[in-house]
Amino acid sequence: MRKTFLNIALCLALGTVGTGCQTDRTDNNALEMGFIDPTEQVQISAYWYWIDGNISEEGAIKDLQAMKQAGINRVFIGFIGSQGIKTPYRTIQFYSDEWWKILHATMKKATELGIEVGLFNSPGWSQSGGPWIKDNQAMRYLASVKKQVKGGQKISLDLPKPGDDFQDVKVIAFPAPASEKTLSSGKVRFPQKLSQPAHIDIASPESFTLRSVLVYPSQKPIRTKAKLYAKSDGDYRLLTEFEIDRSNAALNVGFDPYAPVVISVPATEGKAFRLELEPNVAGNELAEVKLSSAPKVERYPEKSLAKMFQTPLPYWHEYQWRDQPVLDDASLAVPQAKIVDISSCLKGERVEWDAPEGDWIIMRMGMRPTGVTNAPADPEATGLEVDKMSREHVEAHFDAYMGEIIRRIPEADRKCWKMVIQDSYETGGQNFTDDFLTSFKERYGYDALPFLPVYQGYVVESQDRSDRFLWDMRRLVADRVAYDYVGGLRDVSHKYGLKTWLECYGHWGFPGEFLQYGGQSDEIGGEFWSFGDLGNIENRAASSCGHIYGKTRISAESFTSGGRPYECYPAQMKQRGDRFFSEGINNTLLHLYIQQPTDERVPGINAWFSSEFNRLNTWFPQMDLFTIYLKRVNFMLQQGLNVADVAYFIGEDAPKMTGITDPALPKGYQFDYINAEVIERDLFVKDGLLTLPHGTQYRILVLPELKTMRPELLKKIKQLVEEGAVVLGPAPERSPSGENYGKADQEVKALASELWKGLDGKETKAIQFGKGTLLQGMSMEEALAYVHCTPDCALPADAPVVYGHRTTPDAEIYFISNQENREITVSPEFRVKSKQPELWNAISGKIRTLSAYKQTESGTIVPMKLYPYESAFVVFRKNAGKPAGESVEQNFPTPETLITLNQPWQVTFKDTRRGPKEVQTFQTLTDLSKHEDDPIRYYSGTVTYTSSISVPEIPQGDLYLNLNNVGVMAKVKVNGQYAGGVWTSPYRVEVTDLLQPGENNVEIEVVTTWQNRLIGDSMLPEEERTTWIPCNNWSGKDALQKSGLIGPVTLESDKFTGQ
Repeated sequence: MRKTFLNIALCLALGTVGTGCQTDRTDNNALEMGFIDPTEQVQISAYWYWIDGNISEEGAIKDLQAMKQAGINRVFIGFIGSQGIKTPYRTIQFYSDEWWKILHATMKKATELGIEVGLFNSPGWSQSGGPWIKDNQAMRYLASVKKQVKGGQKISLDLPKPGDDFQDVKVIAFPAPASEKTLSSGKVRFPQKLSQPAHIDIASPESFTLRSVLVYPSQKPIRTKAKLYAKSDGDYRLLTEFEIDRSNAALNVGFDPYAPVVISVPATEGKAFRLELEPNVAGNELAEVKLSSAPKVERYPEKSLAKMFQTPLPYWHEYQWRDQPVLDDASLAVPQAKIVDISSCLKGERVEWDAPEGDWIIMRMGMRPTGVTNAPADPEATGLEVDKMSREHVEAHFDAYMGEIIRRIPEADRKCWKMVIQDSYETGGQNFTDDFLTSFKERYGYDALPFLPVYQGYVVESQDRSDRFLWDMRRLVADRVAYDYVGGLRDVSHKYGLKTWLECYGHWGFPGEFLQYGGQSDEIGGEFWSFGDLGNIENRAASSCGHIYGKTRISAESFTSGGRPYECYPAQMKQRGDRFFSEGINNTLLHLYIQQPTDERVPGINAWFSSEFNRLNTWFPQMDLFTIYLKRVNFMLQQGLNVADVAYFIGEDAPKMTGITDPALPKGYQFDYINAEVIERDLFVKDGLLTLPHGTQYRILVLPELKTMRPELLKKIKQLVEEGAVVLGPAPERSPSGENYGKADQEVKALASELWKGLDGKETKAIQFGKGTLLQGMSMEEALAYVHCTPDCALPADAPVVYGHRTTPDAEIYFISNQENREITVSPEFRVKSKQPELWNAISGKIRTLSAYKQTESGTIVPMKLYPYESAFVVFRKNAGKPAGESVEQNFPTPETLITLNQPWQVTFKDTRRGPKEVQTFQTLTDLSKHEDDPIRYYSGTVTYTSSISVPEIPQGDLYLNLNNVGVMAKVKVNGQYAGGVWTSPYRVEVTDLLQPGENNVEIEVVTTWQNRLIGDSMLPEEERTTWIPCNNWSGKDALQKSGLIGPVTLESDKFTGQ
C-alpha cells in the first residue's frame, strides 16, 4: 500500500502523469490523481446567510478567507430576514448604500480568492419575489363573483369586483342548475373530552336527496377522519369515508385557507344523516356541515390548487383522487354548449345583458394575487411572488433584482458570480395567468372558457369531464412552472453569463412535477438534515432528475440542521451524508455558514436551522479534514454514468414531488424515477436496454398502478417494447385528459388491448411483444429473475450497507457505506467479472489492492470489514490475477497493538480566557467533561496534547497511531511533521514514514464543540459569561458532551498477506 501511494504522490510532485508513471491507462492515472488531490477539481459549496442585516465588510472578508482555507470554494449568498434574531450589533438595511458597499467588497474578495458565488433569486430563501412585483405580475388565481337572475328580459345589475387587485378575465352566463336544496348543521362545537367518535346528526322533515357534503372549517386547525352515514330502515348505512384536513391556514399551502372539504356521493334518499369524526376533534369546532342535493366537483378546492397538501412531504398518491359517482340526472350538470361569454356586456362595475328565458347565473371572473410573498426576508425586501407561468414577468423580476446588481457592481469585481439560486419552493400554487385561455387551447385543443365554473365546484357536462378539465389545468400549471419559470429564469440568466441552480421539488404547496421542474435548470439539488426524515424523498428526486436529464453534478443541501446549537460535528453527519451519496448525490452543499460581522462575541450569530459551519465554531480550523473527504467522494461519484437497473415511471398527474417504488426493489439494485417527458422525447432501445441520449441505461421500465395514460405516451411505450424493452405493470384503461375526449379513451383501450393481449397478471405474467417483453403481476424479484438481471451489489438482507455504482469506460466504481455504529464484516458480490478489486479510502486518499476475492458466474465476491459508519470505494479497473484467498483477514488484517502510549501528557488549552492558563500534566488521558475542575470540564476550543513514544526499531508493516476515542476531531504531528487528522472511526493516522528509532515526539491537537462551554455559561450570571449566541436553549440540566483526547493512544501495525 505504501509503495502504491508513494508512487502516485511522486507522479503528482514531478508532474509526470501520462509518461513514466503509467498504470494500466492514462485515464486511470487521472482517476487516481483526482481522487488523491481533488482540491481544485471539485467544489464544496456552502449556503452563506446574511441574517437580519447583521453584516459587515470586515466580517464578510474574514468569512471568505476562512472558507477558502477550509476547502469551501463556492458560496450561495442568501439575504435572510424576519428571523427575530436580537443582537447587539448595528444592522445594515437591505439595499442601503452600506449594504451595496458590503456586497461589492464581498464580490471583489471572492473573485480574488477564486471562490465562486451564487446569489439567491430573491431576498429570503423562497423564492422569486420582492417589493418590485406588481399585482399584475404576481402569482394569481381565478376568483369570481356571481349573481343569479331571471331571464327573458334586459338585465342591468351591479357586479362589483371583490377587490382592487382583481383583474378581469371573463364574464360568463350559464343556466342555473335545478334548485339546490340543503341541510345544515349550523356551527358545531365538540366537547373538550371525547372517548368515542363524535357524531353530527342532520335530519330533514321530508325525504332529501343527498349528492354532496361540504364541511366548512372554522379558523381552528383540524385534521381528522370522517364517515358519512344515511339512516335506512332504522339503521345507519355507511355512504363514504374521507379525510378532513384543514390543519394549515398558511397561504403557501393554498390561497383559500378555509376552503370547504367537498365530497360527492351517489344520489341517496333519506331523512336522517350522520357524520362521524374521530375523537381527536375534542375541543375543536366546525363552521358548518352542509348537505346538498346538487352535485359538486369532489375536492374541487384541492383539484384547483386552492387548497394544497398541508405538510412538507406530499407522497406520490397525495394529488390523486378517486373516481366520482356518475350523475343520476344529467340535467343537474351545466351544459358546456350553453355557457355564454358576455364579457362585452360589462360596463365598469355593471352588467347589461339581454338574457334569454330561464334562470341564469352571471359570473364575473378575474385574477387575484395569491398573497404569497418571498420569505423570510426583511420587511423592506418583501413583496409578492412573481407569476410562475410567465416568462415575461420572470424576466422583469430578474431585471429588477439581479439586473440591479449587474448595473451597480463593475463586471471585473463580480467575475466570481456564476449562479442564480432557486432554493426551497415554498410559495404555493396558482391556477391562472395572463394568457391562460390561449395557452390551454393550444395545448389541449379545446376551449377552457366553458369549464371555468368548475373552479367553483360546478359540474360542467359531467363529473368526469369536469375532473379531466382540472387535470389538464394542473398539468398545464406544472408544465409552465417548469418551462416558463425555471426555463425562463435559466434563459435570462444565460444572457448575462450566469447559470441556474435549483432544488427540484417543493415542500409547501409545490404545483409542479419534480423531474420536469428540475430538468429545466442548469444544476439541481436535493436536501437532508443531520437527523430525521427530511431527505428521504428529496434526494432521490434530485438524483433521478439528474440521471435522466444528463446532469453530471447533483447537489444536496447537506446537514441542514444539526439539532441544538453547536452540538453537531462532522462524525455525527457522516452516516446521513453517506446514505445520500449512495442515492446519487455527488456535489455537497453545506448548510449553513452564517456571516459573522465581528469576532467580539463567540460563537456568534446562529439560527435554529443550522449545523454551524462558521469560522468561530471550535472545530472549524479542522474543517479541511471533512471537506477533503467530501471532495474525494464527490469526485468519484461524478465519474462516468450512474448504474441503475430499474426506472419507475411516476405517472403523468401533477402536482408531483416524488415517485413510488411499487413493486418494491430488492436489496442489491438501484433505481431512478422517470417521467413522461423523458420517455416520450428521449428514451430508445439499444442492445435490449432502455437508453437515454447521454448513455444512461435501464433494464426494466415499471408502470405504476394507475388507470390512466395519454395515448401519445402509450404509443411510445408500445414502440419501445416492439424494439426490445422490458416493461412491468398494468394496462391503462383511459386517458386522464380532456384532450380529444372520447377518441383518446378509445385509442388507449385499443393500444392496451393489443399490448397486454393474453396477459392477466395471474395465470399469465409474461408475454413477448415484438422484440420486447411485457410483465404483469410479478414482484420485482420475479421480474428481475425473469430477465436474468442479477444484483449489481448482492448483500445479505440484514446487512446495514448501502451502495452506489458509477461506470466509466475504464473502471467500475462502487461506493459502499456501513450505516450502523458498529464494526461489520460483509462480503458483497459485485456484478463485475475478471477484474481486480481495489480499496480506495476517501478519508486518507490511500489506494490498495484487495487480494482476497472470489470469482463467480455472476460477479466478484469481496470480503470486507467496515468500521462504525465507515465508507469505502471498491474500484475495478485492472485485469484480475489469481486471488490470494477468500479471507477477510487477508484484505483487512486485525491491527496488532505494538505500544500503548502511557507516558504523561502535557496539555495546553489554547483559549486561556475560558480554560486553564497554565500547561497541565495529565498522567492518564480522560474525558475532559468528567474533569473535576470547571475550567476544564466546561472547556470548548483547541487542546494540544504532547507526549513521546519510544520505538527501539521500526516494525514491519504499515504503522498507525490509533487515538481510539476523540471528542471531537484531531490533527497529529510526529517529530514535528504532520501525519494526518481524524474525525470519524477509525481514529487512526498512518505514521510509517514519520517514526524513527528511539524517542519520537507526538503532538495531538484536539478540537471540541461549543456545547460544554455554553452549558457551563448557562449557569453563570450573564456578565460572567464568555460565550454569546442569540438562539440558545442550553441549561445546566443538560448533559455534557465527551471532550478531548480520551484514548488510549496506541501504535498499531497492519500486516497484509498475499499483496
